[in-house]
Amino acid sequence: MESPHLCQPDSGKSCGACCGLYNYRGANRSDLVRRLKRRTDAFRNLERYTNEALRSFTAWVRRTEPQGKLLETIYNCEFLGFLDPQCRKVGCLLHPRQHDGKDLRGCSFYGAELCDGHLCLSYQKLTRTEKWAAILSLDDWYLYGICITDIDLCKGFFHMAAERIGAEPSLAVLSRPGVQEALRNFFALKVSWPYRSDDDGRFGKYCLAEDEYREARIPYEEIGCSKSRYDTIFLSLASDFSSVEEIREAERLIALRIDDFVRSCEGPDGPNRA
Repeated sequence: MESPHLCQPDSGKSCGACCGLYNYRGANRSDLVRRLKRRTDAFRNLERYTNEALRSFTAWVRRTEPQGKLLETIYNCEFLGFLDPQCRKVGCLLHPRQHDGKDLRGCSFYGAELCDGHLCLSYQKLTRTEKWAAILSLDDWYLYGICITDIDLCKGFFHMAAERIGAEPSLAVLSRPGVQEALRNFFALKVSWPYRSDDDGRFGKYCLAEDEYREARIPYEEIGCSKSRYDTIFLSLASDFSSVEEIREAERLIALRIDDFVRSCEGPDGPNRA
C-alpha cells in the first residue's frame, strides 16, 4: 500500500481538523453533527453559487452559529460540511469535486492555493503503519479525526505495542479483522475515557484559552505516586485523576487494550510477515 491521504482516505470517513472542525468549546459529536448538517442543508439550498451568495452564506453562518472557539488563532471555516447524504464524510463544500470540477474555494478564508498545499503534522510525524492503523480500523469521521491528528496517542500506543511484539506490525496484520477490532477498542477511549477532564477548554494534552495554550500535566507527586509509564496516553485522553486508585485503574484499562492488540497480532504469519 502506498502512503495514504489522511484528509479523505476512503469513502467511509474523512478529517476536517485543519478547517477548525474540533475548534469549538465543548463540542461533542452530536453538537458537531447538528452544526454541520444545518450549514450543509443551507448551502445545498442556495439557488446559485455566486460570489455574492457565498459571501452571504458566510455571514449567515457567523451570525447564527454558536462561535465559542477553543483557540482564536485557528480559523473555523464556514464551508466545512457533510459531503454525502449519509453524513459519513466531512469536507469542503466548495471543493471542485463537489461542483463538477469548478473550484469555488476562492470565496473561503484560506483560498484554494493554501487549502491544496496544507498538510498537517500527522503526515510528517506518523509512520506509515500508524497512519494505516487508524484508516483501516476506523469508519467514523468524528473518532477518526480526533485520533489521526493525535500524534502522541498513536505513537504512545504503538511504541508500547512494538516493545511487546518486537517491531511494528505489517500492513497485512493490520488488515486482520481481529487486529482492527482491537485497534477500534483502543481508539474508542478518546470518547469513552472515564477519567476525561470536564474542562471544556481541554483538547487532548492541551489546555486552550483564547489565544494561548499550554500542555497539561498530571500531578503524580501531589496525588501520591510516581509518573505512570502510560503518561503520554493519559495526557492524550485529557485525563484528570484524583487518587492513586484511579491512576492504577486507568493503567489497567490501557494495559488491557495493549494486551488485546498484541494477542490479535499473533498468528501463523507472525506480526511482521505478509
